[in-house]
Amino acid sequence: MNSPSRTGRVRRWLTYQRLVPLLALASGVPATAVALVLVWIGDFAERTQWSVTVFVLGAWFILLFHMRERLVRPLHAISNMLEALREGDYSLRSRSPNRDDALGLILHEVNQLAQSFHDQRLDALEASNLLSRVMAVIDVALFAFDEQDRLRLLNSSGESLLGRPADQLIGRDATELGLADCLDGLTPRVTDLTVSEGFGRWELRRRTFRWDGRPHRLVVLTDLSQVLREEERVAWQRLIRVLGHEINNSLTPIKSIAESLATLLERADSVAEYGEDLREGLAVISGRSEALGRFMSSYARMARLPPPNRKPFEVGAWVRRIASLETRLPVVVVEGEAIEIEADNDQLDQLLINLVENATDASLETGGGVRVGWERADGSVEVWVEDEGPGIAATANLFVPFFTTKPHGSGIGLALGRQIAEAHGGVLTLRNRASQAGCVARVRLPLDQEGTEAAAG
Repeated sequence: MNSPSRTGRVRRWLTYQRLVPLLALASGVPATAVALVLVWIGDFAERTQWSVTVFVLGAWFILLFHMRERLVRPLHAISNMLEALREGDYSLRSRSPNRDDALGLILHEVNQLAQSFHDQRLDALEASNLLSRVMAVIDVALFAFDEQDRLRLLNSSGESLLGRPADQLIGRDATELGLADCLDGLTPRVTDLTVSEGFGRWELRRRTFRWDGRPHRLVVLTDLSQVLREEERVAWQRLIRVLGHEINNSLTPIKSIAESLATLLERADSVAEYGEDLREGLAVISGRSEALGRFMSSYARMARLPPPNRKPFEVGAWVRRIASLETRLPVVVVEGEAIEIEADNDQLDQLLINLVENATDASLETGGGVRVGWERADGSVEVWVEDEGPGIAATANLFVPFFTTKPHGSGIGLALGRQIAEAHGGVLTLRNRASQAGCVARVRLPLDQEGTEAAAG
């Protein structure tokens, strides 16, 4: 019954550093025993026999002790270095190991492993320090939520946004913090939040990442209030400048002619004499009033563009129909593949008609031609209109409402066209052609309804 426990004690006692010297001791027993037997049975003096015995046994045990030290000490060194690595201490190194033998090669590899861990920790510390500094100085609010929607990390801007220090916020649920809506829905998007600083508009971006092996979500909130206020101020200044310019252009001649007509009417005998002048003056007043009315009507169209009423239609038939409406010069249609989209046909008609008219106006100046076509491009359809006119001179003012270089232009065609394209989740661009004179307008529209809603939102 005691045999298993005795065997276990023997195994625990017979460790590696004890077993190897015992095996070395056992390997020398036969030779030592034979040598001592020959000495003691030979015809030697007793003093010689004892001297030889002491020398053989002493040398034997000294060599065994030295062998044990040479074997066990490097193993202890390797063990200590590995333990230091496990504890996160990467400063220990062995002394110049000889890479020509197996043990020296092991020590060299452990040294290299420690140096690699040291470099990785240094890089991680530097990256962490840089990240901490960036998070501290940027003016966007950063929040990291775990898979249970609990806050795990935030920066100083996040603390300012929520109005409390980090130790009172870490671990709280997103619903308690008023940020639950930020964890759902499409991004990037503009959202309205009511926080400690009051109601505001924020740009929301969200990304997923892993921390300690678990999924987390990073929420980035950028305050748009100041930017929107500045943009609103610039928009109002531009609007007032444009409105003031157009209204003054109409009111100034109206006022001047009205005063002249009033002077003529004061002369009782001059009504018949100046009848033609009165009719011309009234015609000017009527014309300027109509022009002012058209301007205000154009402004109303810009301000009251309804949401698109999307219905499926075929792109090729749409392009060919709009091209056939232009009668001043033939419009060449470059056929593409059959593509169907869901969009507001009426609004897109207005967009493409404006582009074709602009291209025709430009080409008539130089005697060139106009081409239209369409093609599929990365989940979208791209409709293009090329002209051979003089090209675009004032590219910075292309989409500025009411800016026009045409004598009788309204200045809302391109601005309204871009508004229509963006309402469909697309984009309108206008650039000079690189290979020859003229410019090309491109309208890119998403093919699928989900892409349209995502881009528009």
